[in-house]
Amino acid sequence: MKERIDLSKVPKHIAIIMDGNGRWAKKHGKLRALGHKAGVLPVREVSEAGSELGVEYITLYAFSTENWNRPKAEVDALMTLLVSSIKKEIKDLKKNNIRLQAIGDLSSLPSISQKTLREAIAETADNDGLTLVLALSYGSRYEIVNAAKKLAVKLKNNEISEKDFTELALSNELYTSGIPDPELMIRTSGELRISNFLMWQLAYAELYFTDKLWPDIRKNDLYEAIYDFQNRERRFGKTSEQL
Repeated sequence: MKERIDLSKVPKHIAIIMDGNGRWAKKHGKLRALGHKAGVLPVREVSEAGSELGVEYITLYAFSTENWNRPKAEVDALMTLLVSSIKKEIKDLKKNNIRLQAIGDLSSLPSISQKTLREAIAETADNDGLTLVLALSYGSRYEIVNAAKKLAVKLKNNEISEKDFTELALSNELYTSGIPDPELMIRTSGELRISNFLMWQLAYAELYFTDKLWPDIRKNDLYEAIYDFQNRERRFGKTSEQL
């Protein structure tokens, strides 16, 4: 499958909703926490695959604002896994020239998680290959409202005028400011929704859904999604004849 990909048409930014850890655990008779642990390998797989193909950004929906409503034991296990996984993966991130970033309400994360993230981001800051973005305590509605509030304050303080209140101005206030919008969004596990993930940024993204559960995802699955993406006609409101 990798050989069938046109390297000149690889999407710059791929967003992924990593869904199905819990169902994978149930299917294999394991605790949900072990399902999340099994989901670490696919992160490495898609990151390395994307890096090899020249993808510039991969954003992973790692933990949503709604996920705080899960049982405390599961949330605690996820936060512990986040810290241990980042520490373990630092060496490979540096080896593969991958830079780490994070978006979301990061201040709501446990202090140890925040510290580990800051250290990992600093350690990989000089890498200039693929940027791996973790969406943590992330919710798109909150992000958009928060961005609008920031512009409203600027308008009230006469820092900008009404004509400056544009799509670009709002985009610049989002967590993803400076990051190109995703061209391809992948969701695993067969669910057909975007679940409050990058709703503004996904306006013109191609959506790709697979029935595979996240822990079962490997490099070839990313290749298949990109190949499917390359065989779609992206018109952006135009007709086929205009392209």
